[in-house]
Amino acid sequence: MDNISKVKWSTFLKDVLICSLGAYGGPEAHYGVFTDQMVTKKKYLNEDELVELIALTGILPGPSSTQTITSIGYKVGGPLLAFLTLLVWAMPAIVVMTLLSFMYFFLSRNQVDTDILRYIGPMAVGFIAVAAYRIGRKVVKSKLTLFLFILGMVIPYFWTMAFIYPLILLTGGVVYLLVSNEKNLWHKVEMRPPWKYFIAFVSLAVIGVILTTIFDYRLFFLFERFYRFGYLVIGGGQVVVPYMVTDLVDVHQFMTLQEFLTGFGIVQGIPGPMFSFSAYAGGMSSRDLSSFQQVLGAITSGIAIFLPGTLLIFFVYPIWASLRTMKGIKVALIGISAVAGGLIAIAAFKLMQDSGFYFDNILVLMVTIILLLTKKIPAPFIVLVSIILGFLI
Repeated sequence: MDNISKVKWSTFLKDVLICSLGAYGGPEAHYGVFTDQMVTKKKYLNEDELVELIALTGILPGPSSTQTITSIGYKVGGPLLAFLTLLVWAMPAIVVMTLLSFMYFFLSRNQVDTDILRYIGPMAVGFIAVAAYRIGRKVVKSKLTLFLFILGMVIPYFWTMAFIYPLILLTGGVVYLLVSNEKNLWHKVEMRPPWKYFIAFVSLAVIGVILTTIFDYRLFFLFERFYRFGYLVIGGGQVVVPYMVTDLVDVHQFMTLQEFLTGFGIVQGIPGPMFSFSAYAGGMSSRDLSSFQQVLGAITSGIAIFLPGTLLIFFVYPIWASLRTMKGIKVALIGISAVAGGLIAIAAFKLMQDSGFYFDNILVLMVTIILLLTKKIPAPFIVLVSIILGFLI
């Protein structure tokens, strides 16, 4: 960790690209890839630091896994590398989804078979399971942390509302603080909040509303709506679906529900952040305009939905670096991290439940786990093998 300042940006960004190409599924699956590539193989941070970032982004609006890897970029090289990290992480999927917005009729008419992706789910579970195992070993240190770990598994299994995740994370921290015997938990720390990022966060929201109110221009509308989607959502890309359906399908009728669901179904098989679906939705919402404007609509939507969460990370991360030196925060993080470990563990079970506990799925799961624990194989290679198996079998 002492050599972190000597890391070449090109090397780090290559590792970010590896994460992007190997990250299928929701944020929990992405955390598995981060654990494998960024922690175990490259040691840009340790498990404790990764869990802290997962917990921090879990209580902020925006795409949590994108904010997590952006924070890692900030840790390694500051705000500029963090911004480049965001681009490398998100742009491959945004480009693919932009192209798909032009190919809808081809996809629907030819009924593209996504069955070859059926082993992606069990493979992603393998990444999550290994991450849960490695993180669990770090965060479960007592009976109380074991209880909080189990709590993090049980509650989200039965209650899946978006607000449950930040609520249970904060609860874990408060519980651990209340039972702690530590003294002198709080003291003043010197903080210099980068207010410019928070001002930009608020200003863009206000400017978007003003422009949309004054001008009847599609790009302004798409920017305002997708920027709003970005700051209203806590959690993964699936959480934003109800907002998009109501606004883009029901109210403005830019596309049919079937067109919406076709794109959302395809994005499940595309590596990278789930929020990249916004590029498809923005492109489809602009298809009655020129091709150039459709591309602009897709890019505008893709950028707008990531902006709020990114600006918040740029504002919060430097503050967090100071706050985490306080003993009270350190104590609370023990409880928060235990809950976060449980959230990751139950995500593995739920995703496997969705995929089905069939023999071939279990075999793919076990082989993925064994490879991750014993070999240093890049995530994209494991993904490619899973797709080939789906095609051959």
